[in-house]
Amino acid sequence: MGSRMEVAQLESRMNTEDYRKLQGVFLDPSGAPRSLSRAEFINLARSSVGCGSEEEYGFLFDSVVVTQEHRGLLLDVDAVKEDGRVDWGGLCSFLLLELSDKMKSTRTRTGPCWKTPRTLTCPHRDPVQKVLYLQSSGQYLTVSKGGTVGLRDREDMSLLHTHRLHNSTIAPKDLWVTDMVLLHNIHKIAVSFTSKELCFYDILSKQDFGLKYKLQGLKFTPWCLDYWVDPSQPDRAVLTVGDIGGQVSALYFTSAQISLFERLSLRTDSDSADIILWDELVKGKHRSCYTVTHKAHAPAWVRKVRYLGSLEAFVSCSTRPQSSLVIGWREKESRSLRVTSFFTKRGVWDLDHHCELNLIATAGVDHQVLLWNPYVTSEPVCVLGVHTSPVTAVRFMQTKQQLLSYSRDKVLCLWDVTHQLCVHRLAGVFPKTQEDAHTLLFLHEERQLLLLSFNSLLLLLETTKEEKRASSHEHPVTCVLYNSLFRQVVSSDSASSVICWLPDTGQKVKQFHRCHGNAEISTMALDGTQTRLFTAGTDGEVKVWDFNGRCLHRMNAGLGRSVGISQILLLKRSILVMGWQRMFTVFRLHSFSQSFVEPSEWKGGVQHRSDVLCAAFQPPQTLVTAGCVLGVHTSPSPVRFMQTKQQLPQLLQDKYQQRLCLLCDLLAARHGPKVKQFHRCHGNAEISTMALDARRRLFTAGTDGEVKVWDFNGRCLHRMNAGLGRSVGISQVLLLKRSILVMAGRVL
Repeated sequence: MGSRMEVAQLESRMNTEDYRKLQGVFLDPSGAPRSLSRAEFINLARSSVGCGSEEEYGFLFDSVVVTQEHRGLLLDVDAVKEDGRVDWGGLCSFLLLELSDKMKSTRTRTGPCWKTPRTLTCPHRDPVQKVLYLQSSGQYLTVSKGGTVGLRDREDMSLLHTHRLHNSTIAPKDLWVTDMVLLHNIHKIAVSFTSKELCFYDILSKQDFGLKYKLQGLKFTPWCLDYWVDPSQPDRAVLTVGDIGGQVSALYFTSAQISLFERLSLRTDSDSADIILWDELVKGKHRSCYTVTHKAHAPAWVRKVRYLGSLEAFVSCSTRPQSSLVIGWREKESRSLRVTSFFTKRGVWDLDHHCELNLIATAGVDHQVLLWNPYVTSEPVCVLGVHTSPVTAVRFMQTKQQLLSYSRDKVLCLWDVTHQLCVHRLAGVFPKTQEDAHTLLFLHEERQLLLLSFNSLLLLLETTKEEKRASSHEHPVTCVLYNSLFRQVVSSDSASSVICWLPDTGQKVKQFHRCHGNAEISTMALDGTQTRLFTAGTDGEVKVWDFNGRCLHRMNAGLGRSVGISQILLLKRSILVMGWQRMFTVFRLHSFSQSFVEPSEWKGGVQHRSDVLCAAFQPPQTLVTAGCVLGVHTSPSPVRFMQTKQQLPQLLQDKYQQRLCLLCDLLAARHGPKVKQFHRCHGNAEISTMALDARRRLFTAGTDGEVKVWDFNGRCLHRMNAGLGRSVGISQVLLLKRSILVMAGRVL
């Protein structure tokens, strides 16, 4: 539980040399293995390793012992409880088991649930070169090497229409499409051909894919394309071209929505398309378009290009090691490029960029996926090495900070970029094809849809439409606390489980099952040191736990009966338990010499007409209690947050009205307690918890989702909408130095 965070921090600070020193602690002067007691381990480990505190090593020792007991790693369990000792093998087993549990938990939490792969009807006989999503119509567009275009339905991916692209420059049998991009701001597509041409087709014309422009005279065959539009100025756009001569060229359009190019002459071909010459663009004869180029990849082919608008830079890759990844930086108010190159062992097949993280992922021929900082050329940020064959495709999932990678041996991996872990690996579901089959990976993140092409074969992978929602507990949450010492969230549920979490990542640190057998945990509390956890069950018992899962004491609050405990309030010398009667059940701390503790007599008298629900204490002697009394309202009040299932029918039959009973200076009054009563503090909603600050202000949390601040004259100073308009079960109001932390267990 809480200790695991401290242990994890200690483990993360220790390096290989520290672990070697720690291993030496478990050897006696003659070199023989030995086991150590808790005190011996703390003293020897701290002096030998040199890092970590006594408390951290104590937590580590306790965690090893408890894990050995729970997992049955020691034969003599009773001996361990009397005099716990740990050897080097036990410590290593604990560390390995914890690491294995963490890995399994991570994979379970983040792995997708794929439907059975589905092969789509394909009109293509040649390899599929590109898949596009037409946002205007919600349809998918595919194009093959031979120029056949297929239009698919958004819902079931059925084939709606096929068309063959026209290009009178070459014979149909010699037509070879290399790439295609969507110019979504002007409803056109740009297609590159091995005839050293770029053709622009109108996808909204009455004639199917009417040819509008032909860009001719390119020096090398264009191999890959990319298109970017300025979101704030749709007239500004960049079309990037990578060719087989190692050149990256960019066409900057300044008035794209009016016209891509100017009509300098009446040159047209038999397709009635305007012919644009590359040399005219290079010489600047078109005011609406100009070019920028670099040749950093020469003589290798450019495999992929991307224009990154946030960086004003062109990113490209090739299989040449010296220019595996190249970034061309656009200089301000200049048409020249500053080029930086990144080296890998065998070159790169594919790349992608994550906008939020500003990372570039590369698919390596050397079987590795590398993540790069665009500004650091010396080495990658990290190496993701699971694949055993060349990686051919990488795609970032922008909204989840995840990465997909696909390798030539037909293995698809999903990576958690933040933790640099492979959280899912998919293999054995892809069709058998030739080893050199052309593979394309298309990701539609909005629909969680993945299309893979194997030459002319299209395979659809979808996640289940109704994915199982990640939940903290398998059963309803009954109480939530925040441990500021360990900086962890502690939660309980109706199945008597307690779980500890890291609030920044949501990672589960520890979990204990059946703390009260089959009885529900109704509420919890932490002691002043926040190293002891108190849990109250509907079996009438309150149990005291350390943060290694050992039950230290059992408090007989219900005197053998099943009762509904709503709060545990820890004072300096006593513990108050309430919720099922009109006065407190009190336990004096001097009675905790035994494991089973009986209650003492409460001498404060009865101040409520019905059950006491919650209380708050402010040193030295201010106690505030909240209860409910029989009222005149005709509708029943909301069910209390910490009630058991057996009590619900009776509560729904009764008619309640909230009352707040303020007992000022209860312990110091000479003539009996001074009593102040505030009625209907939260209307018909019940008060689930309270807190007092040093300025003698009272914070009350109601089941209406509001937290209110009161002075001792009954004036409401502030109202906080913690539930955002919903009725929620608030189990703790934690008053920090500069903020207020409200812990809510469930929506009522």
